[in-house]
Formats: sequence, C-alpha cells, structure tokens
Amino acid sequence: MTSLNNPEIQTAATHATRHAVIIGGGPAGLMAAEVLAAGGVQVDVYDAMPSVGRKFLLAGKGGMNLTHSEPYEAFLSRYGARRAQISPMLDQFGPDALRAWVQRLGIETFIGSSGRVFPTDMKAAPLLRAWLQRLRQAGVRFHMRHRWLGWDQHDALSFETPQGKLTVKADAVVLALGGGSWARLGSDARWLPLLTQRAVPVAPLRPSNCGFDVGWSEYFRDRFAGQHLKSVAILTGDADGEQPPARKQGEFVVTADGVEGSLIYALSAGLRDRIADSGEGTMIRIDLLPDWPLQRVIDEVARPRGARSWSSHLQSRLGLKGVKTGLLRELVPAADFIDPLRLAHAIKALPLTLLAPRPIDEAISSAGGVAFDGMDGQLMLNALPGVFCAGEMLDWEAPTGGYLLTACLASGRSAGHGVLNWLP
Repeated sequence: MTSLNNPEIQTAATHATRHAVIIGGGPAGLMAAEVLAAGGVQVDVYDAMPSVGRKFLLAGKGGMNLTHSEPYEAFLSRYGARRAQISPMLDQFGPDALRAWVQRLGIETFIGSSGRVFPTDMKAAPLLRAWLQRLRQAGVRFHMRHRWLGWDQHDALSFETPQGKLTVKADAVVLALGGGSWARLGSDARWLPLLTQRAVPVAPLRPSNCGFDVGWSEYFRDRFAGQHLKSVAILTGDADGEQPPARKQGEFVVTADGVEGSLIYALSAGLRDRIADSGEGTMIRIDLLPDWPLQRVIDEVARPRGARSWSSHLQSRLGLKGVKTGLLRELVPAADFIDPLRLAHAIKALPLTLLAPRPIDEAISSAGGVAFDGMDGQLMLNALPGVFCAGEMLDWEAPTGGYLLTACLASGRSAGHGVLNWLP
C-alpha cells in the first residue's frame, strides 16, 4: 500500500480507482471481498487473528455442515423473528446457490440422512484453501494481526498491528466482525462500543445455540457428566395450558454444569428468552422413551419386580439404564418409585429446571447485534454512510444445521453488492 501526503494514512495502490476495506476474515467478510473483487474494486481484508476463517475451521471439525436441503419455506422459518430481514438475502443466495458456489470451488457436496449438506470429505480446510486461493488470484490482499480500533480524528480506520498503529483510508468499509461467542477465535464483540459511540443502534448480545446450567447433585455430576442422552424428546411450554407443549426429539449431553448438545441448542432461543422474561429458571420435560406410548410404559413399570432392584427392573422391562436411570434418580422423589403410575409419568415427562444459559463465550453463536432499523436495505449503516455490516454481528439468530453459515454468506454477498451500488 502506498502513502498519501500524511505518511500515517495509507490507501490502495494508485492503479485502483475504488478501494474497499473488509474488517473481519470470516465467511461473511470473505464473501463480501469476493463480490467486490469481481466488481473491479481493490479489496484489503484486515483481521485481528493470525489467519482468517478460524471459527469456520473449528465449526467444521466434526463435519462441515454447509447448509440444509429442506424445502425453502421451512428453511426460511428457521430465522424466526428476523425472517423478513434475512429472506431477501437468501432469495439471492440460498441453499441451492451456496451448493453451486461450493462446487465452483472444486468441492463436491452431498445430503446427509438428516437433510444437512456437507462436503464429500466432510472437511472445512480444503474449501477454505480453495476459496482463499481464488480471492488472492482476484487481487484481494490480507492483513493479519491487525486489530481494528475504530476511527481516528480524520475518520480514517485505525488498527493496532505488530508494527504499531496504522491508519487506513478507504472508499467503503464492510464490517464483518462476528458476534460474541468463541472470543479466542476472534468473535470478541470489541466492536460494540466503537459503533455505539457513533450512534449505531445495537441490540444487546445474548448466547444462542447454547447450553444451560442445572445444578446437579455432586453424585450425579461426578458419575454422569459427559454422557449422552440419546433417543429422547423434550417438551417445552406449559403442559397445563390450552396449547399442547412443543415437542422435539433428538439427543443431548449431560455436562458438569447442566445440559448442552443438538437438542438443547435447537430449543435454546426460546428457553433463554423464557428465563429472561421470568427472571428465574424455566422447566422442560424429558421423554426418556419417546417411541413408547404412556400406557405401555405404565404396564411395564407395574409388572412385579420380585427381588430385583428398581434399576434392574427398569432395564429389564423398559431398556432404561445408565444416564437415563441416573436422571430418574436425580429428579424423581424416592416415594414416586413405589408408585408405578407416577414413575411411568415421570419417564414420559421428567421435569428438569434450567437455571440460566451458559456464558455467551461458550455458545456456538450469539443473538443481538447491529439493528436492522439502523441500516438501509443494502446493509449500510444510516449513521455512517459508506460503512456496511454483515454476518453474525447483525441482530439475528438461527439454529445449527447450516442455517448460520448460509445466512452469513448471504449477508456478506448482500453487503458486497451494497458497496458496489453505493460506490461511484
């Protein structure tokens, strides 16, 4: 980069007529960079971490879930209260477009039994390498270990680098700084005060796709922490109300502090909000035998157990053992074990109180962020013309299953096109 009259301020090389800065090297920022480079804009990507895409790579360690193949209307419903804001972006770059884009990177995909879409090798690293190679070939420049500090008195972007302070001028800026989860990978929300100081409306960040505290007994925690509860269902809502409680089947994990895992994450937004609204814990009910009708459970529990212990009886008659039996012992009063009807009802609707969501830094993602009513339809900040936002730092949330990544990429693409439309 060449210097202007002020040696502290750097801008793009003189051959570039338009110059954009992307701050944040996650999927949203990289997608914005791709759109801008294809539009003939010189792009510089700045990131505080030693390399880009760190959260993207970690999220793919267990299998890189790219998107979901369910019908589009169902897909859009996953964005809840922000569907109206997210759907225009997905209309331009939805699940099918994402799969086609990945294929153009030389990565084949397949649909798993759950409907989730994965690369054939299940890995994130080859996709990221191919993408970065294409971006560099398009002229995108990367600047690592550059932490954004906001703007200086001349409205230049200010960065802290290993070589000291750096200020940069650009014709447009895309902020793609992530939310507040997994700070060690770069999403540390340090951008919040930098934007609020500039009158940008920001909704408070909250954990999303998160676990919850329970408060286990020491005996249960020591014996069962880390074990999976498979083939269960969770019922949420008021079982005594006019509407039937919501029911979702899957699996989750007992932790030392409480519960986490895919089934808990899928319900976490509603559970988190119920705890916040009530100011106290909220109750869920666990069906330990979701494929068994209640009457069958009653009949099997009521069979004579003879000299067998309750644990042996439940394992023999119902197949309950291990952590499921441990959970019954933890949550059901001892007197209910001698009443077959009460015990059967507990097996089908075991009450568990969730006390609080786990801290945001442990969450897979975060809710809250830059408010949509503080931006125009192309994701430019009303308070800061020429500054666009994308990705998880926007005020939306979605469950795991490819929905997060798809919307991040779609918003990055929208911001990139927004910049192209805004630049002269």
